[in-house]
Amino acid sequence: MLKEFEKRLLSSLILMPIAVVFIIQGSVYFIFFLSLLFLATSYEWIKMTKKNEFIKIFGLIFLFFSFYSAFCIREDYGLNSFLFIMIVCIFTDLGGYVFGKTFKGPKLTKISPNKTYSGVIGSFLFSLIAGLVFIKYFWNPESYRIESDQYLILFIILLLSFISQIGDLIISYFKRKAKLKDTGKILPGHGGLLDRIDGLIFVIPIVYLLFK
Repeated sequence: MLKEFEKRLLSSLILMPIAVVFIIQGSVYFIFFLSLLFLATSYEWIKMTKKNEFIKIFGLIFLFFSFYSAFCIREDYGLNSFLFIMIVCIFTDLGGYVFGKTFKGPKLTKISPNKTYSGVIGSFLFSLIAGLVFIKYFWNPESYRIESDQYLILFIILLLSFISQIGDLIISYFKRKAKLKDTGKILPGHGGLLDRIDGLIFVIPIVYLLFK
């Protein structure tokens, strides 16, 4: 576990600052970054679903809409909102990994043998802590005074974490159908890009539709 965690941590420390720079810059820089992600994830999706044309095409359309939604949220609703969504999803994934590997326990589903009930608890717990810390110390009150809506923010964090975990399971289902351990090998300790952002690609379009 320690060696795999070190790989995950190292790749995250390298990739996160790069991603944050493009996110902060916004505009054409963010479009360029999202385009690269779209091409990479589309390639992984095509490899994973090559035997089912309908699912393949539907998935590509969904990926496009997801990355389009990411751009719209960043540009229309601000850096604050986008970073908040990212933080919740990242710590959902991290909490699931840490708690799942540490406490193990009963398996959640056959779709993803590595997922456990302890991992689900860890996902909710880590996302709550990270989301509340972000709101407390980094949220810009000029965008929206969300601090006054304590119950609302708790509900939002838990909802985003839940959707993120469902997204993870959906990608795991297609990996299992394709008999693949990972969607790719581009990220040490993570596998492919879809392995890394599987929760985000489901959370972002749903949040965008809710905003609209």
